[in-house]
Amino acid sequence: MDWKPVFEQMLTFADRMKPWIRDVSVLLTEAMRQGRPILFEGAQGTLLDIDHGTYPYVTSSNATIGGVCTGLGIPPKAIGGVIGVVKAYATRVGAGPFPTELSGAMGTRLREGGSEYGAVTGRPRRCGWYDAVAVRYAARLNGLDGLALTKLDVLDGVETIQICTAYRAGGQTITEFPADTGQLAQCEPIYESIPGWDAPTKGVRQFDRLPAAARRYVARLEEVSGVPAAIVSTGSERDDTILRDDVMADCGLAVRA
Repeated sequence: MDWKPVFEQMLTFADRMKPWIRDVSVLLTEAMRQGRPILFEGAQGTLLDIDHGTYPYVTSSNATIGGVCTGLGIPPKAIGGVIGVVKAYATRVGAGPFPTELSGAMGTRLREGGSEYGAVTGRPRRCGWYDAVAVRYAARLNGLDGLALTKLDVLDGVETIQICTAYRAGGQTITEFPADTGQLAQCEPIYESIPGWDAPTKGVRQFDRLPAAARRYVARLEEVSGVPAAIVSTGSERDDTILRDDVMADCGLAVRA
């Protein structure tokens, strides 16, 4: 392969990209001084954080809120509010302890209903019930002000839904997420059962129009997680999103115009 044509092509790409390249820390500091709103979006998830995740089943960087500061060069005080994105059930990609994992028909139903396959690799995700212990851990590490609860519609038609509120290991009840991955692997979930709903939530865009049982489910997740659900997603379309303005205001988060 002749490298010279490839190199010349890369140089043209560099010219196109040059106007978009600058010191991000300076750019963001200038924007903050001007009072402009800034939205930071993180990738991966708390349990994949290299320092606070389930090592060694982690990524190579900080996927918690601290990664915003180390990755972009801004001070912690610049972060005015934090929303944690969680599904109405739990998933995990690849190996690692997963106390609420479902291996039977329900696990398959969640995977197929939620299209739980890797966007790049197509690898099927492991699915399970909502793990409030893990969410409380994420809330503590990230200082969550509110939750963005996604894929509520995937639970449509499920007769009884389980919520993991604690773990059991070695004859003891554990309410805090273990720092020892080995201990986590030995944990069994302690479940609380809650009735499901028959009426569809898919596409519902106002919270008070959700089935009563779905609203009770959301309320219970708020209670066991210790964080209010400021956003609820009911489908894959952009507009299938319920913004609970009153909750967002109480959380100190920006309210839509």
